[in-house]
Amino acid sequence: MSSEPMAPGARRPTWLVKLAASSMAAAALAYAPEARANPRPLPFTYQSESLAQGTGEVEQFIDFVPVRVLNRSANPAWYNATQLQTEIEYGITDKLELAIYFMFVPSVGVDPSQSPPTLTMGNGMSQRLRYRFADPGAWPVDVAVYGEVTENEREIELEAKVILQRRFGRLRLITNLWAEREFYFSGEREWVLNPTAGATVELTPRFHLGLEGWMRAEYEDDEGPRVFNRGPHVFAGPAFMMNLGPIWWATGVYLRATDLDRSVQVGDNFGRVWIRSVVGLGF
Repeated sequence: MSSEPMAPGARRPTWLVKLAASSMAAAALAYAPEARANPRPLPFTYQSESLAQGTGEVEQFIDFVPVRVLNRSANPAWYNATQLQTEIEYGITDKLELAIYFMFVPSVGVDPSQSPPTLTMGNGMSQRLRYRFADPGAWPVDVAVYGEVTENEREIELEAKVILQRRFGRLRLITNLWAEREFYFSGEREWVLNPTAGATVELTPRFHLGLEGWMRAEYEDDEGPRVFNRGPHVFAGPAFMMNLGPIWWATGVYLRATDLDRSVQVGDNFGRVWIRSVVGLGF
């Protein structure tokens, strides 16, 4: 039996229209042009690449650490400690990048008479520059430097990083040699070492999978007995990044590899697990 040709203006089957629309959307997602953002596949480790001149990016960080605190009834309780950081970056040149950070550490639900967990940040802001010396791949190891000044409710902080990166096809190895000098308003002075390192593999242009580790250790000028919160603490765990064009999302879940026999106690800023998630938007 032959079918009559469809008359001009007649409606095609709904399923056919939906199939065509879905195929077009999938193709657009798969072949969308690269965004002007600079996605970071490892949440703690900065890569050597910088934003192109005249482009910008907003990044929102959130750290989540289960710790123990005294609640408003002065009883020990689990507390989901968080710290938030908003980073606004701009490419001054193709090699020099400027950024401003805003940090906030909530303390909801903690006994007002107790000091809430401060993790690694305080409420305040930072300004920083990152400079890369050559185009990616021009040197055997990509090299960039990073300098930052922080002002918050408890200190003035000077921070420096040397960023080293090497690519092997889709595999990228990155390390940040990271140190801070902290000047507390209380009069204390200390050095902080916070190196990071990781490996990330580009499974597809949209999805990267990696492994990352980081350390934090604080050393006062007038060092007394070792205090747990001053470390050194080492965390390591898996990380992934999804690159969705102008928007990207990276998350890492890290387990504490030091003081394994220590349970989480009231007053600890470092629990057994640390989670960091970052969302970026290029413009």
